Amino acid sequence: MIFPNMFLLAPGCNITHRSCVFPEDKHFFSTFRAKTKRHSSQMPARFINYLEPRNQTGVSKFLLLGLTEDPELQPLIFRLFLIMYLVTVLGNLLIVLAVTCDSHLQTPMYFFLSNLSLNDIYLSTTTIPQMLMNIQTHNESITFTGCLCQIFFVLVFCSFENFLLGAMAYDRYVAICYPLRYTVIMNPCFCSLLILLSWVLSVMVALLHSLMVLRLSFCTDLEIPQFFCELAQVLNLACSSTLINNILIYFSACMFFGVPLCGIIFSYTKIVSSVLSIPSADGKYKAFSTCGSHLSVVSLFYGTSVGVYISSVFTQSSIRTAVASVMYIVVPQMMNPFIYSLRNRDIKVSLRKLFGRILFLE
Repeated sequence: MIFPNMFLLAPGCNITHRSCVFPEDKHFFSTFRAKTKRHSSQMPARFINYLEPRNQTGVSKFLLLGLTEDPELQPLIFRLFLIMYLVTVLGNLLIVLAVTCDSHLQTPMYFFLSNLSLNDIYLSTTTIPQMLMNIQTHNESITFTGCLCQIFFVLVFCSFENFLLGAMAYDRYVAICYPLRYTVIMNPCFCSLLILLSWVLSVMVALLHSLMVLRLSFCTDLEIPQFFCELAQVLNLACSSTLINNILIYFSACMFFGVPLCGIIFSYTKIVSSVLSIPSADGKYKAFSTCGSHLSVVSLFYGTSVGVYISSVFTQSSIRTAVASVMYIVVPQMMNPFIYSLRNRDIKVSLRKLFGRILFLE
């Protein structure tokens, strides 16, 4: 007897792949298995194995649903994100060139700022080009290897930005609270060591989470309601237990994100108490102006991150979650150059000199 439903495979499955999941025809399978129990000795074991629904462990592709599935809005989203990406790359590249070409900006604060700008370029390049390519080709798929690489690099650059903002807060703390010892404490060797340590810790955190994804098995529903492979969304698709993964996420968040944030809060607590002790109003303004840009960047980065977490807890809408993710993975990287260039007189002077040299060469 031939059962036609038996050969209806899940999308992307192969009849020779034992890990494929058959359609959820519970009545058919339960009735058929009950009948074949009495005759199992007369049937090949390989044939019986195919009757059992299984998890798809050999995943080859995920589907990135993006911000919307409306085809009329896709061109608008493509142009919007292309402009945002170009602005992010150009703005941060100008900051790097301004710091590199101006000898007056060869200080620890601008050394950290140039690293922050480079990191923003890397982070935007990890996510936005893949989204633009998917929209342009009308293909939502991303390979499992590509998705895993995207998870790794997003975690690396987000973690590095977190550590870097903590190092910048410490730099402002030393500059305001211990101005006479600033050049001794924040020497080039120590600053380079902070950057190297930040990179090492970021890679370790990202590598740990990425390798833990490899131990999971996934179901046939491989749709990610995001424009990039976000770790939390990928874990939601797993059929196997993600308890260890979630424990590691909370542990690393407390250790590697909580510690720099506590350092930032401690640094600015000391900065505020030190500035308030300055008798003149002009002195207070100058002291606050040196850390105003950094405080704005910190508020934008952590504010959007907390906002995304809160929105994911209180909303079940995949579109709202995807839009909220834009607020921490795209917007801060685009706004950072404007914050530093508009609020920092040295950067504005250096950019004028840079533009003057470019126009002179033309």
